[in-house]
Amino acid sequence: QVQLVESGGGSVQPGGSLRLSCVASGIIRSINAMGWFRQAPGKEREFVAVIASGSGTHYADSVKGRFTISRDNAENKVYLQMNSLKPEDTAVYLCNARVINTISDIELPYWGQGTQVTVSS
Repeated sequence: QVQLVESGGGSVQPGGSLRLSCVASGIIRSINAMGWFRQAPGKEREFVAVIASGSGTHYADSVKGRFTISRDNAENKVYLQMNSLKPEDTAVYLCNARVINTISDIELPYWGQGTQVTVSS
């Protein structure tokens, strides 16, 4: 199995910053794209940011210029630096990784359990 574990969530005032981390472990042969999604209460899960294995990045328009995604391929980690946070950024943030495991050559998506981010004054 492959496990993704997020950390770094919490409560912050508007304008504040948080840094999320996600580490992948298990039967990993290689990891292609890694990314972050978020889901607010009563809303659909939405894309936040993605980073390819070659470090190309893509962001949702709502977070461009405020959030930065990065990764450490040697450690199987992905990070999300979130600055200038707004109340509308409040959500559970979930890590996603597209992994080729050691059992098969098929790329499969894996998800973490999520970490809560609350932005409130």
